[in-house]
Amino acid sequence: MVDEPIDAMEKVIGELPMPWVVTVEDVKLAIRAVLVHAPEEWPTGPLCRSDRTPYPCLLHRWGRRVLRSRGLPDGVIDRLAERGEALVRVPDGGW
Repeated sequence: MVDEPIDAMEKVIGELPMPWVVTVEDVKLAIRAVLVHAPEEWPTGPLCRSDRTPYPCLLHRWGRRVLRSRGLPDGVIDRLAERGEALVRVPDGGW
């Protein structure tokens, strides 16, 4: 997993800072960031589902760092992001 700025805007503003003390609220926000800012395949490569910047975007990386700081391994975070994708996918059934 890449943990460095990718697009031009992020190179200017840098990474989001980690909270000094990671609270339950921070963990909830981090889970939401990982779910909402998950990868979506495009012809140009994976982009953030939410803001269409190169994946992993700023908020996804922040969420991962917060969850890692609480002891969650990357594999668990990856599975969480995959489950979130299933929740937001629109069914393809004969509309």
